[in-house]
Amino acid sequence: MNRRKLLLLLGGAMAAARALRAQQRAMPVIGWLSGTSAGASEPYLAAFRQGLSEAGWVEGQNVIREYRWAEGHYDRLPALAADLVGRKVDLIVAGGTTAVLAAKSATSTIPIVFNAADPVEFGLVASLARPGGNLTGVSMMNAELMAKRVELLSELVPHARVIALLVNPDNPGAERMMREVPEAARAKGAQLQILKAGTESEIDAAFATLVQLHAGALVVQADPLFGRRREQLAELASRHAIPAIYDWREFVAVGGLISYGPSRSVAIRQLGIYVGKILNGAKPADLPVQQPTTFELVVNLNTAKALGLTVPPSILARADEVIE
Repeated sequence: MNRRKLLLLLGGAMAAARALRAQQRAMPVIGWLSGTSAGASEPYLAAFRQGLSEAGWVEGQNVIREYRWAEGHYDRLPALAADLVGRKVDLIVAGGTTAVLAAKSATSTIPIVFNAADPVEFGLVASLARPGGNLTGVSMMNAELMAKRVELLSELVPHARVIALLVNPDNPGAERMMREVPEAARAKGAQLQILKAGTESEIDAAFATLVQLHAGALVVQADPLFGRRREQLAELASRHAIPAIYDWREFVAVGGLISYGPSRSVAIRQLGIYVGKILNGAKPADLPVQQPTTFELVVNLNTAKALGLTVPPSILARADEVIE
């Protein structure tokens, strides 16, 4: 091949590459901001893509997504949010209250679609029916469900006189949890002990403290760090023989005892639907914040047996899923 033909070939390849990059950038870009990790979120990404496709958007075909993961280090979220804003993404999806607060601080113009706890209390929206501003999404009702989790745990472990609550102090929802759960424990005749863990090593230390407190049961706060470390939490609960209740079924799938909470896949699918609507021209201010309508009670009978527990028929009858 002579030099002229080679230059023409290289020039054509460079032009094609530039055209491809221009085409990609012409697609809307979704910024994905999360306090957890890619691995922990993988089960839910398909649900998001499903919701997105229902509004006519297919990732890689007419929309692209940029991911920013804090890997449980919440102090990284403001910089990650600012990076997405600096890249001029068309929309931000924020998972978890801490991520939403970081995104809200970074922009007042780019639409933000969230799943978070207590969006009105944290000033994310004016109201669930009329969000106002540039944010909307799904309220996960984490605090509202804590009393129900204590009730289920007391039903499963009626002899527990000391119940522990594990919270991440870096999660803005921890304060409300620490206010509301003691009352629920007292209603069941139990004393509540609060343990805090903001890192993987502090989770280990918290379980050592549980043993010293002679805690008979454990309630785990809904938190991205704990979700990312669900295998660690399930293993520690098993090793220390602590019956524990969690928010999502994914904890029970890896050996946790019991979970009760909204279907996370359904919620994430709703985020995809809202993102699609906004890309089609809807305004976040006009899309009411959704609340879960599907709740899942999941029990692991193998774990119950290993803990020497008999799951009451009343719980089995209500369970949406029983893992054997």
